[in-house]
Amino acid sequence: MNDRWDASTGTGSLPESENPLLSVPARTLVRPVSKKQAGTAGSFESYHAAPVDTRHKRDHPMARDSLAVIRRDHASHVVAEDYSYKSEAYYTILAREQAGEAIRPSSRDVLDAFVVPVCLERAERAGIPVTDWGISQAYVPLPAILYGINYFATATDYAVVRDTGQAKDVIKHITNKGKYPFCYQKIDDGATISTCTAVFGRTSGSCAAIAGYAEKLYELFSIPLVNMVFVRTGDTFALSSLAPTRYTRLTPGERAFLAAYRDHQVFL
Repeated sequence: MNDRWDASTGTGSLPESENPLLSVPARTLVRPVSKKQAGTAGSFESYHAAPVDTRHKRDHPMARDSLAVIRRDHASHVVAEDYSYKSEAYYTILAREQAGEAIRPSSRDVLDAFVVPVCLERAERAGIPVTDWGISQAYVPLPAILYGINYFATATDYAVVRDTGQAKDVIKHITNKGKYPFCYQKIDDGATISTCTAVFGRTSGSCAAIAGYAEKLYELFSIPLVNMVFVRTGDTFALSSLAPTRYTRLTPGERAFLAAYRDHQVFL
C-alpha cells in the first residue's frame, strides 16, 4: 500500500511511513560508485504543470497486465504495469524503436529507471536531489534503506534496516548469501519514507507536494506510470527509487489522470 502525503499541511509535507520496511531484490548491477545529497522543500514551488482536463472522460479501469499505446505530443507512449527487461512492454518499445517510430519511454530509459544506482545517478545529474547512496558486498551504515541489484531484483522491494541483526538478515537475502552486491542508502533516524504515483509526470491529491520532482522525473525518463519513493529529512527531500505500479493501486485522482490521457489509445 502506498503511503500518501498529508495534503492538509501543504507543499513539502510527508507523513510518517506506515510500514517502512519489507524486503528485497531490485535489478541489474552496473558500475560501483557512491554519491549524493538532498534538496530543499522550496524546490517544489517553481513547478506549475498545466492542468489536465479530466471532465467528461470515461474512467474505465485498465485490466491487470494490460498494455496501451497512447499517441500524444507527436510520439507513441507505452503505458504498462511492467517495463522490465523481456517484458511485453519492453519488447513493444524495442520493436517500435527498430521501426524508426518516436516511442516513449525508450528502451534505455526503462532499464535505467528501475536500476536504483543508475536511476539516482541520472536523476542527480538532472538536478533532482537523491539519497546518499553506495554499493557494497557487506558494509552498511545504519539506519539505511537496502535494495538488491541483481538480475532477479526489483526496485519495488526494499528494506529499511535499523540494527545490525536486521541488516545481516536482509543482506543475506538480497545478495543470495553473498553472491551479489547491494545498494544502500544512509538515512537519518528521524527520516520518513513515502511513495507517490506519477501519471505522465502529474500527481494528484496529497502527492502534489512533490509535483515539481514528478515533472522533472518524467522529463528525464518519460515513463507514463511510475511509483516514486522519497525520503524526507527535516525540510529536505531526496529520491530513493522509481518502481512500476499496478493499475489497482491508483487513487481515483490518478485514475482520472490516466483516463484523460487515454484518448486515441491502442490496446495490445
